Order: sequence, then C-alpha cells, then structure tokens
Amino acid sequence: MSPPDELIWPSLPVPGLVLDGRDRIEALNPAAELFFNATQKALAGAPLWDRLAVDAPLDEAFSRVRANQAPLFINDVDVSSGERAPVLCSIQIAPLSDRSGRILVLVSPREIAGRLGRAQSVKTAAKSAIGMAEMLAHEIKNPLAGITGAAQLLSMTLKGEDLELTDLIVAESRRIVKLLEQVEQFGNVRPPECHAVNIHDVLDRARRSAAVGFAANMVIEDDYDPSLPCTWGDGDQLLQVFQNLLRNAAQAAGAQGGRIRLRTFYEQSLRLRHPDGSGKPIPLQVEIIDNGPGLPPEIAADIFDPFVSGRENGTGLGLALVSKIISEHDGWITVDSVPGHTVFRVSLPIAPKPTKDED
Repeated sequence: MSPPDELIWPSLPVPGLVLDGRDRIEALNPAAELFFNATQKALAGAPLWDRLAVDAPLDEAFSRVRANQAPLFINDVDVSSGERAPVLCSIQIAPLSDRSGRILVLVSPREIAGRLGRAQSVKTAAKSAIGMAEMLAHEIKNPLAGITGAAQLLSMTLKGEDLELTDLIVAESRRIVKLLEQVEQFGNVRPPECHAVNIHDVLDRARRSAAVGFAANMVIEDDYDPSLPCTWGDGDQLLQVFQNLLRNAAQAAGAQGGRIRLRTFYEQSLRLRHPDGSGKPIPLQVEIIDNGPGLPPEIAADIFDPFVSGRENGTGLGLALVSKIISEHDGWITVDSVPGHTVFRVSLPIAPKPTKDED
C-alpha cells in the first residue's frame, strides 16, 4: 500500500495515519512518527489501540466511517501515545476512496494552536499589562531613592526594633527598584540584530555560565543533533533566553538540585502562521528538560504572561521576556509540565542561504 500523495503526505503539519480494515497501522507521516516517538518501520502492522489511548469511543466512529463511506469529525478529546501526557485534540476520520476498508486518521493537537496564539499575542499582552508601569517606573524610582536614603540616615542613630524597621524599609525599597528595572528592561528590548547563529554554540555558552553560577548544584546533560543548520537570530538575545530557562529550571529544583537535559532536533512539520495568513517553517527545536516539581497547574496555561509566577516573590517577567524575544525571532515557545518532568521547547527558523556576494 502506498500512502496518500507523496508530496502532501510528508508535508501535513499534524499526525496522520492510515489504518487497515482491522485498525492496524499501515502508514504514518513524519508528524505522526514524532507524536508516537517511533518510526514507520517500528509501527507498521501494530494495532492502533496498542499505541494510542483516546478518551472517546473511536472504534464505533471507525465503523460508521467504513459503513457510510463518509468522513467524521470528533472535537476535544484527550489523546495519549503512552509516551507522553494526554493532550486535547481534534480527530478527523475519512475512508480511502478505494473502498478497501482502510481509513485515514488525522490527529490535530489543540494545544499547539492555543500556544501559538499566546506566543503571537504576547506583545499585545505585554503592552497592556506593562505600559503604565513602564511610564511610571522612572517617576517611582526617584522618590524611592529618597526614601531609601532617608531610612539609611535614620538607621545611623537607631537601635533595636527601630533599626530593624529601617533595615526593612531599605530592603523592600531595593526590591521595588529591582522590579521596576525589570519592567523597564522588558519594555526596552531592542529588535534582534539577526545573522546566522550556531544554536549549539549559544547553548554551550549558556550551559557554562549556568554550571559555575546559579545551576552549580544541577547535573546538566546535552543531547544534540549535530546536523542542525544555523538559525537566523541575535546570538546575545538567544543566550539570554536559554540562560533564563536554565535559571528557571534551577530555581524550581531548589537547593537539593536535580537534572537538566538540553536537547536539539529537527522537526520539519512545524510552521508559524501569522495573522495575515502567511506561514514560515520553524523546524529547529531546542528543549530544556528538568526533573523538578513542575509548574503549578493553576498558572501553567498563562506562564508566559507578564506578572505570572510560580515562585514566592517572583516578578513573573522572566518567562514573559523570553517569550517576547522568541516572538521577535519569528519563533515560538511552549511548555509541557507534570511533576518530575517539565519541558520548555523553543522552535526557531533556519538561516537563509547566503548569496554569492555574502559568501
């Protein structure tokens, strides 16, 4: 059996499978191989239900499609490959035109669309949430400096509980100044100065910096695909992104430490679609994986929004800044998190081929 059209089949951005009359996997596209984390050769002939868990009576749906020779759509069902946590998907089922009993099954993860939407809207959300704070930051910092100075002068003549109060004023004032500086930094990120960047060089710089600093208590491993081409971006800003993600993983683990894995790979099916309908491939994948406690479920969906933080006294601007930088690079970022396994994935475009003059 040859799969659907040889050009269309590998280009589908969602997992696609062809099942025989007994619901055994006959063919699957590259996106499905990634979803199942297995190759076409390994899955060929395997019963679908040995590989896929779906929170819906799909066997009945398959029978209806075969009997009526008409497509069927199922929305909002949890789908798991057994290798990953369930994800909310829409499933499309259609009979093949040769009336052999074979069917085509397309699995469309809803989370990808939602996260792409959040990645695209982060600039708008940031402007609405931070715009006023950015305008006021300078005006607030000036009187705050006067308050801090006055408290320090008072502390020279005070003792006991009164001295503790002035020390508290100074400490809290400095914390507010730090927050205001982060707000200003978020609003003043310059546009990226893009050129061809070896993503592994950037990751190695981030790893070395983390290993001797904030992640000294962590075990950091790498799992790189050495064949990855260069991405198109600003090396310094991408370094800031990966340092921030490594810091986030280290802080989540706490003093007891843990393990971080840096993984890179190529996924040709991913494209970033812009509001105007145009699309751009983002096949270069970088994952920062840690075995920490995971994100609190109540904030997991909004973790890239400004002022959303899972840490006590956290500002909630670090991941918002990361998302903003990746958005400026025409990429996107997502997170999957369960206790003991959190994955931040950054997807980036490939650098354009240089012209002869540039060579």
